[in-house]
Amino acid sequence: MIHLAQLTFRYTPASDTLRFPDWEVAQGEHALILGASGSGKTTLLHLLAGLLKPESGSLQVGRQDLARIEGSALDKYRGQNIGLVFQKPHLINALSLKQNLLLAQYMAGLPQDKKSIGEVIGSLDLSHREDALVHTLSQGEAQRASIARAILNKPLVILADEPTSSLDDQNCERVLGMLQQQANRHQATLVIATHDQRVKDKIDKQYVMP
Repeated sequence: MIHLAQLTFRYTPASDTLRFPDWEVAQGEHALILGASGSGKTTLLHLLAGLLKPESGSLQVGRQDLARIEGSALDKYRGQNIGLVFQKPHLINALSLKQNLLLAQYMAGLPQDKKSIGEVIGSLDLSHREDALVHTLSQGEAQRASIARAILNKPLVILADEPTSSLDDQNCERVLGMLQQQANRHQATLVIATHDQRVKDKIDKQYVMP
């Protein structure tokens, strides 16, 4: 689950303070973060991922208040419990798809499990590309690879930042469907930051940035 209470953040001491309304998302729920460009959608997503530290307040993701852990403990918690899908895949081009997923398990401090990798790759129709270097993947394949990495360690929470903004209607529908399907498959909470009206029409639970 996700629980925000009196959460604030500033990028620098001189910058304006971002204040986030209190919010709760139950385990397994799907929700959207909405707001105008520059309103703080991506900032909140990065706070939820533990990539940024709040200035004050409580930020609970899964079983942990992320404001209270840091360093290697935070990295390990993120790797095991939070799946991230960015607008760009951020895969390592010199490695194959399978090697990228093995690395994701290693970085999370988990055993390298080729069987689970095969299952995840298969569920996203990428089995024929598992040994391909990621720079040879098509845009759609790379996006599915990013989803595979996000769900591989069966996280409690999947966070996606504008995953459909550059896609046509058909691929938007496909990517959103895959995210929801994979979240349901692993009983994960799914949170998507977006300004895409096509996505807004599909998920009712919405958190609107002030």
